[in-house]
Amino acid sequence: MISVTHRPFRKAQLKPPIIILLGFLALILVGTFLLMLPFSTRNGQSCGILTALFTATSSTCVTGLVMEDTASFWSPFGQAVILALIQMGGLGVITISVLFALLTGRRISLRQRFVMQESISAPQMGGIVRLTRFLFFLVVSVELLGTLLLSFRFCALYGMKQGLWLSLFHSVSAYCNAGFDLLGTAEHPLVSLTGHCFDPLLNAVIMILIIVGGLGFFTYDDMRMHGLRLHRYHLQSKLILTTTLILILIPTAFFFFLEFGRPVWGDLTVGQRFLLSLFQAVTPRTAGFNTADLSLMEAPSLFLTCLLMLVGGSPSSTAGGMKTTTLAVLFLCARAAVGNSHDLECFQRRVPLTALQGAVAVMLLYVTLPLVCAFAIFYLEGVPLMSAFFETCSALGTVGLSLGLTPQLHTPSLCILILLMYLGRAGGLTLLYAIADHHQIQPSHYPQENVTVG
Repeated sequence: MISVTHRPFRKAQLKPPIIILLGFLALILVGTFLLMLPFSTRNGQSCGILTALFTATSSTCVTGLVMEDTASFWSPFGQAVILALIQMGGLGVITISVLFALLTGRRISLRQRFVMQESISAPQMGGIVRLTRFLFFLVVSVELLGTLLLSFRFCALYGMKQGLWLSLFHSVSAYCNAGFDLLGTAEHPLVSLTGHCFDPLLNAVIMILIIVGGLGFFTYDDMRMHGLRLHRYHLQSKLILTTTLILILIPTAFFFFLEFGRPVWGDLTVGQRFLLSLFQAVTPRTAGFNTADLSLMEAPSLFLTCLLMLVGGSPSSTAGGMKTTTLAVLFLCARAAVGNSHDLECFQRRVPLTALQGAVAVMLLYVTLPLVCAFAIFYLEGVPLMSAFFETCSALGTVGLSLGLTPQLHTPSLCILILLMYLGRAGGLTLLYAIADHHQIQPSHYPQENVTVG
């Protein structure tokens, strides 16, 4: 008699990138259902599936593009749903689930740690739970501090109850780089922060929240461990801080001298020009608040804004875009090519070739997608190509800045923006890893032959 040994059946496990994509999709669908409820709108009628889906996607993907003014269209319940989606989308679905498990005392499995590592782009799995706890207390502390500072302005203007709600909403929206605001009215919708463009307190708090939210959790961890001893920081943190500073200073100078120095802005004082310039340099990466009328800007300023939107924030942050480290690695590659060097070197460290391969892949993705989608919207809607490109860059970079085109678009174009927001929040590498087959057997090395480039 032959005995047959049955091997236990193992269920196929999804790859972490696919789990991340499905997590964001599930959150979007739940948000869509809640926003479709009649009491989510001020008029007590269901907004329809397209408006709910677009708003839920924009909230979860911390973008800020809207079809309807957030303050005048959505009820307090609808605004609370949007705020919850912003918070969960900014931290990441996987991060939220791990935090919930920690708070309820559940054990974090090895697979959960692995997915968490992929979700926040952690360099290693060790210490991931400790980092999650640190992340939770950091986010709560920063957002509460932002709420407190903003309350000095909003409570004075809108009263205690409404002022505290506005302070909390804008603090979370700014830290999560979402760009949603509650300052519009039925008579003046979609105004963002233009009514407070010269308020030093409001501008400073919002900009600091945007920058802090876009630096990335590992940069915070370096700051916590090493303080001001910058030489002890990891290479990634050094690249993030350096690139972020450059991407603030150079665009600020550009806007100050070339955009807000034009006659159309002639009534501004030097201080007002500087404040507008600094805010417009910070907000495209990737918050979506604006204090200046974008329709008055010239094409070079709009194009620079598009580039900043595509770069975005830093890895493991609440911001989107192709990330500051991607830009830094590409620059190091160009510098190595000019210097005829075989290594990408910076701060007495070498960057591995795999980082360059990932940077090139992400850069191509973030250049190709908005261009192709902009052409599609151009032919579908008959709108100016620059306006379409601005909206697609804003969607893919999860920014939320708009030239006022989004509310005018029809269903096919809105679906394009929804897809771009979803892909932009998931991240370029997450998308590529979800598609790639990492179990494929690598072929042997073929003979090498030179190719002339440039």
